[in-house]
Amino acid sequence: MTLSASLLRLSLAASIALVLGACDPQPEAPPSNAVTAAEPDAVQVELGDYDWRLTRVLGADGQAGSGPLADPAVIGRPLELQFKDGRLSSNGACNIMGGGYKVEDGKLRIDALMQTERACPGEVLMPADAELSALLEGGPDFAQAGLTPPTLTLTAADGRALVFEGVPTPETRYGGEGTQVFMEVAAERQPCSHPLIPDMKCLMVREVEYDDAGVQTRVSEEWQPLYQEVEGYEHQPGVRNVLRLKRFDIANPPADAPSVAYVLDMVVESEIVPGKD
Repeated sequence: MTLSASLLRLSLAASIALVLGACDPQPEAPPSNAVTAAEPDAVQVELGDYDWRLTRVLGADGQAGSGPLADPAVIGRPLELQFKDGRLSSNGACNIMGGGYKVEDGKLRIDALMQTERACPGEVLMPADAELSALLEGGPDFAQAGLTPPTLTLTAADGRALVFEGVPTPETRYGGEGTQVFMEVAAERQPCSHPLIPDMKCLMVREVEYDDAGVQTRVSEEWQPLYQEVEGYEHQPGVRNVLRLKRFDIANPPADAPSVAYVLDMVVESEIVPGKD
């Protein structure tokens, strides 16, 4: 099979333009990362060291709230906020959103919240996006507490609140920025020998390279088994993907454990491969 076969192709350049250009505009001046704690003596953490995952929705009375954001099972995945280089971004319930931010007088201020314009099915996802964007744009009270895990609470003017828990980013967990790599994943796993896992089936991968314009310049000829999983990637049988990954070195890995970790950054290209007759 060649890379030109029946592609449902999403180019790298278009992906980057959509995700970074449409939703994450550069602020005119990098805003401050200073935060206000929920309590004066609370231990603070760096916002950018964590992905902030929505865990609770509270009503104005402080009890469990209702509404589109209140049932994460309906959304189907964790709803998260990220703070990096003076910008806030969110995967949203349906659409990606983001913009420059700062914290002033205990309130979160968004410079200009931009969103993609994807139309999602169902009666929950788009109202959930609307609820989240309204709260973010409304200048909510911002309270951070350095617990285990750390928490972040955004409280609207009417008293409703969203509570987020901090999940360490891969950079925090592995102690560095990592290296960007591209990897093509074949449509089907193949049997591979592992000393600790009988009957293991590995992802089959090969390296891909792109130039600065997002044009593919090289694909390795040989497929190799990957004796580990890619964090954040769920392989679908029959679908070939090209992935943009971050590769991290693991300090002092256990015996028979990998010395590097691969974390999904984005899916660059996908192709449905017809099954064999």
